[in-house]
Amino acid sequence: MILIYAPISSSRLQYSVAFIFKELLGLDCNITIDSEEFKNHAGVGINYSSTPIKENEFRIPNCELLFENGIKEQPLICFETNGYKAFYKTIAGDFSFDIFAATFYLLTRYEEYLPHTKDMYGRYAHENSLAFKEGFLHLPLINIWAKDLITVIKKKFPAPEYQYKAQYSIFRFKPTYDIDIAFSYKHKGFVRNIGGFLKSPSVERIKVLLGLQKDPFDSFSWLNELHQKNKLAAIYFFLVAEKNSGYDKNILPNQDVMWRLVKYHAKKYTVGIHPSWQSGDDFKLLKKEIEQLGAMVQVANSAPTQSRQHYIRFNLPEGYQKLIEAGITDDHSMGYGSINGFRASVASSFYWYDLQHEQYTDLRIHPFCFMDANAHYEQHFSAQQAYEELLQYYKACKEVNGTLITIWHNNFLGTAKEFAGWRDMYEKFVEVVRRESSMVNSE
Repeated sequence: MILIYAPISSSRLQYSVAFIFKELLGLDCNITIDSEEFKNHAGVGINYSSTPIKENEFRIPNCELLFENGIKEQPLICFETNGYKAFYKTIAGDFSFDIFAATFYLLTRYEEYLPHTKDMYGRYAHENSLAFKEGFLHLPLINIWAKDLITVIKKKFPAPEYQYKAQYSIFRFKPTYDIDIAFSYKHKGFVRNIGGFLKSPSVERIKVLLGLQKDPFDSFSWLNELHQKNKLAAIYFFLVAEKNSGYDKNILPNQDVMWRLVKYHAKKYTVGIHPSWQSGDDFKLLKKEIEQLGAMVQVANSAPTQSRQHYIRFNLPEGYQKLIEAGITDDHSMGYGSINGFRASVASSFYWYDLQHEQYTDLRIHPFCFMDANAHYEQHFSAQQAYEELLQYYKACKEVNGTLITIWHNNFLGTAKEFAGWRDMYEKFVEVVRRESSMVNSE
């Protein structure tokens, strides 16, 4: 067992240590504030203080972040160590920076609690982030740090390999889908289709409505075949707003086709709620949509517990606090709706820490690093460029035994001309991952 000494303990320190050692590395660890207990410990001992305690120790001089209360600007200066960026630099220790504090800062999204500029959708703008400014948004930096840490510890405390063997460290690929525009033409009603036709006349629309051609956004059976072939456990998030408004444009949940679509997927895959834009400002609407989806999937005495925000619209801490109150246990919104990358600098799921109340929560966060809409609309990538970006994220996650979570929309994977090449690209990517990896999808 790894014993960590600190002059005082805190919920922040406990959170950071538990994530690094127990979740990422699968190792037993404990924290003590008793220096005598630390001196007498025969195993791996990490001294998280500025003062040496015994000769055979691994010392990481601590900064103040994990022992502070409240939220304030942090004097962050990034530097390069072992080929990667880090901050909270240490002097005269066995590790070049305070990994516990740096991990806490990134994992809790500390910077999002500080005054910042919002984007056009009222979200935290990615340009504010340290990861974007310092050029490491494309990396699961915390996973990389943890891997480096255990390598250095092994050198200081040689032991049989099994003692350091990570129990949970295995690469996973988790494809997820947001269904916020289920069909392009079908099931939208006479008025919407007439309006759409007058705005943009289309022979394709007529053929689809006459049943002569498949709706271009209908990629559901194709996706199911892809999943079955590659043994993929997917998650589908459905937008079920009771009315369409602004950014909410799905088929309404009172239509039979939506009931059948949701039920079809619920029988085969995990189904979660895709809270509408409208519900972002109305907690009662959020609860109503969760209950609506629960009725559609026919979950006995239980509502769906998985979610991802429409347009990745949420702010901390209010966004996650609302989800917890609504009964959500797993959220998949941790990423940007404006650029691809690792928003929390990690490729592993983690429990959310509520900085406002200084406490752990039971809300599990599942960060994504790639979304088709970001690549296409925000980064202006072609399908081939997006494929190359996907491969980079795949390799980055695989190298640290992380979890690669991608977001796709059914319209990108259908037959619409504007998304030509994206379906083939995605199929090619899935085949690469299947060929090179043991695809384990459950956590």
